[in-house]
Amino acid sequence: MSANKSFSTETSERYSRALFEVSVETKDQENIETEVKVLKSLINNSNEIKNFIQNPTHSLESQNNVINLLSKNLGFSKNLKNFLLLLIKKRRIFFISKIIESFLKLCMKKKGEIKASLISSKELNESELNGISKDLSSSMGSTVKFDYKVDKDLIGGLKLQLGSFMIDTSIRNKLKKIEQKLLEN
Repeated sequence: MSANKSFSTETSERYSRALFEVSVETKDQENIETEVKVLKSLINNSNEIKNFIQNPTHSLESQNNVINLLSKNLGFSKNLKNFLLLLIKKRRIFFISKIIESFLKLCMKKKGEIKASLISSKELNESELNGISKDLSSSMGSTVKFDYKVDKDLIGGLKLQLGSFMIDTSIRNKLKKIEQKLLEN
């Protein structure tokens, strides 16, 4: 384990790679990716599920029952269901959110997609977002997918985070730079 990674990050990446490899081997990557997105949405939108997963005091039997019920009701594949049951058996189910994020990154990487964060001061319409995505995708040589948010505190402009690369054209950022220059003089 590298010094820069926590145990939970290292463990999550290892499990997500295992799920990814199984999904590729069984030629079921797209299906499992879709199911994982459904699971992610369920965890993010249901405090009951989130609390159940994060609470280590539940018995293995009750956790297995919940996963079996969810898998049946949501139509999860045998591979995803078995993977989730393995996480319970190994007492790693509370890492599921990190595992999901890592798995989805692996899927994006395989498809040649890059995830970016775009924050604007005003609501952008679909054609503006598509134009930005198209321009960035051609510059990067990969398909760029956005997590898009509106932040009224920006006053004007955009903030784009692409991995460790950051473009900040917001007026708030420009004002901070002017303030810094004034303080330096």
